Amino acid sequence: MTGRAFRLLFAASAAFVVAASGLRAQSPSDDADIPVSKKNFIYRLSLGDRIRVAVFQEDDLSAIPRVNAQGMVTLPLIGHVRVSGLTINEAQVRIENALKDGRFMRAPQVNITVEEYAAREVSILGQVRNPGKYALPVESTLTVVELVTRAGGFTDIGKGTEVRITRIGPDGQETNFTVDAESVIRGRGKSRVEDNSMLLEAGDIVYVPERFI
Repeated sequence: MTGRAFRLLFAASAAFVVAASGLRAQSPSDDADIPVSKKNFIYRLSLGDRIRVAVFQEDDLSAIPRVNAQGMVTLPLIGHVRVSGLTINEAQVRIENALKDGRFMRAPQVNITVEEYAAREVSILGQVRNPGKYALPVESTLTVVELVTRAGGFTDIGKGTEVRITRIGPDGQETNFTVDAESVIRGRGKSRVEDNSMLLEAGDIVYVPERFI
């Protein structure tokens, strides 16, 4: 093999290795085990958050209210606006619409930032090794399985296949869910996607019942 042919072969081999490395770095399987809900997490305003509401070129309409127990903030001119449960963008649009609907401004531009996050907790009771209250991450998520792990896992008589979540909505209505956390933890094939991706919200009560032998 001539020197020129060898150099061409070496260059081709190097290019192949670089391309293969790039494909590996971009492989979708790398984060396949991360729940979609965690990869696409977007913070939603909650009770007790203090937010800064700025209206472009209208300093008199700016405010730093706290989301009250009814999920509302009180703003100049427009009064009470419900923002609890909304994303930042959704809350901005709602306030802009309120200003337009009240004919206070024709084309308002509202910007919202969170000045102070409210304390957000969930409770886990029943057959776990360390029952009690646990703080929710501020700008991240917490699944039922992660909470069980934080609480030290199930006791020997914990029925992890029927973990119950009780949630009270802003309107006071109670909703209940059941998650098979044990199958997710043990990697059983019968576990459902929703068992792994179920995200907890502030105030949720998680209960692990006793397994009768």
